[in-house]
Amino acid sequence: MRLIVTGGAGFIGSAVVRQAVVAGHEVLNLDALTYAACLDNVASVADRPNYTFLEADIRDRAAMDQAFADHQPDAIMHLAAESHVDRSIDGPGTFIETNITGTYTLLEAARAYWLAQGKPDSFRFHHISTDEVYGSLGDTGQFTEDTPYDPRSPYSASKAASDHLVRAWAETYGLPVVLTNCSNNYGPYHFPEKLIPVVILNALAGKPLPIYGDGSNVRDWLYVEDHADALLTVLQRGELGRSYNIGGENERSNLELVQTICAILDRLKPGPHPYADLITFVTDRPGHDARYAIDPTRIREELGWRPSVTVEEGLEKTVRWYLDNEPWWRALQDRQGVGQRLGVKT
Repeated sequence: MRLIVTGGAGFIGSAVVRQAVVAGHEVLNLDALTYAACLDNVASVADRPNYTFLEADIRDRAAMDQAFADHQPDAIMHLAAESHVDRSIDGPGTFIETNITGTYTLLEAARAYWLAQGKPDSFRFHHISTDEVYGSLGDTGQFTEDTPYDPRSPYSASKAASDHLVRAWAETYGLPVVLTNCSNNYGPYHFPEKLIPVVILNALAGKPLPIYGDGSNVRDWLYVEDHADALLTVLQRGELGRSYNIGGENERSNLELVQTICAILDRLKPGPHPYADLITFVTDRPGHDARYAIDPTRIREELGWRPSVTVEEGLEKTVRWYLDNEPWWRALQDRQGVGQRLGVKT
């Protein structure tokens, strides 16, 4: 297949690009190279003949039209998004512009291209979203594809809006779409402002390991390479117009997660004291959802996909990767906002 992957220099997007290129797909990696993007994420495939990179902004309609005309894709995988909840609290405008206006612009460019091609049934617009659009769960229950939307942050609200736009373009214009909503991702190349890399890198530096509130917030953790595999599976075999929830089936509280990372570091790179001694509880962020949990029944039963990596296995792989790739994360630590407490505005 000929694919356009938006946001392909980001964390999840680069995992998709790497897997798609290795699998033999013709891939155009389209990325605006904002603060969280890094072309080193795709260095392993950058020299392959079936890989091309284009620096462009999804809000730029002329650039999107040109990208479709030049690459002639069979499908587009839309991952480009502002995704850090704390940054959305401090500056929601960027999230509205990129996640809503950018998705609208991309939909219109895709629709124009699809119409010009004679409306082929084989074309796909795959919109990648998040479980955060569903809001917050109590101690029991899981998000299904039919769970009502209830976003609680500017980030999740902007993603919910983009989901609705994609469904509207399918219903109103007949654009062939599939959608996916994933749980929290982690793994190699994770930008060092998110919880897991923050914990790893702060521990290595002997700094406090900040945990919001009392650490009881629960997330379902999905290894990023598993997620990329699921996305390519949905793209190729998912039912047109259908949504698929992608979960790791690995629920852990934030405190349990951090304690597991500390135990792995104690074993792989022992320090003068147990790393868990560095755990520090900090003021919770506004609107912090209590629990996310995905019911992955649909993708498992319809497409035969399920995660291959447990959270313990994935965290060990992730910690080892950060230990082995210091030049990568060192280069990113000077970027704006990294290492600072964000998302405290009320």
